[in-house]
Amino acid sequence: MTENDIRRIAINTGGGDAPGLNAVIRAAVVAALGEGWECVGIRDGYNGLLDPDSYPDGGLIELNRASVRGITHLGGTILGTTNRGDPLHYPVQAADGSWSEVDRSDELVQMFRDRGIDALIAIGGDGSLSIANTLAQKGLKVVGVPKTIDNDLEETDVTFGFDTAVAFATECIDRLHTTADAHDRLMVVEVMGRYAGWIASHSGLAGSADAILIPEIPYDLASVAKVIRRREAAGRHFSIVVVAEGAFPLGGSQSVV
Repeated sequence: MTENDIRRIAINTGGGDAPGLNAVIRAAVVAALGEGWECVGIRDGYNGLLDPDSYPDGGLIELNRASVRGITHLGGTILGTTNRGDPLHYPVQAADGSWSEVDRSDELVQMFRDRGIDALIAIGGDGSLSIANTLAQKGLKVVGVPKTIDNDLEETDVTFGFDTAVAFATECIDRLHTTADAHDRLMVVEVMGRYAGWIASHSGLAGSADAILIPEIPYDLASVAKVIRRREAAGRHFSIVVVAEGAFPLGGSQSVV
């Protein structure tokens, strides 16, 4: 299939929400309509196709200029999103009440074909784009849009949502300085970043943190304590440590809950 063969495309959003999702949806719709293509949105990741009975108004939403007008400044996503319902590991309940996981990716690709959808714009992070990549390998035309505040996707310098996350985290760290100083406290600030320390490193540097712990470099607690003691000896009776959620100590292991 070539670009000239495309007549109808779908757009979906998956994983956690991030600033800019609706702006991307609008831009994609306007661009597609300019090519003469029809656009539909899939509700809540792929659930609009995999579980259409959950949506009284239908699991697909027609996207046109009217439906995307005025959404650029809105947070969240007009299509909805989810961290569940992975079509590669889809939860299914048996008659006895037990649960198991099945691969519904082949079924999902056929659903696209049955509905005359020629291509998919998948807006998501590592997990969502891994699913989209599998669908592409099964024959569906896919364009992936890198969305993750963690900035942990390859082949792109900055993912949208990252800048806002860093700005907000930096503001929070800035505000903690006066409280930590007034109460002579050690403040530990945990920020998102399960496998990548971009938010911690950027916000920590911008917010003048005294120590920054990231998943890529296992930390030595003794070294962190040494920095704090050195500040204490210099008359600085407070410290701020920024920790990415996936940071772990030397000799330890990462725990994902």
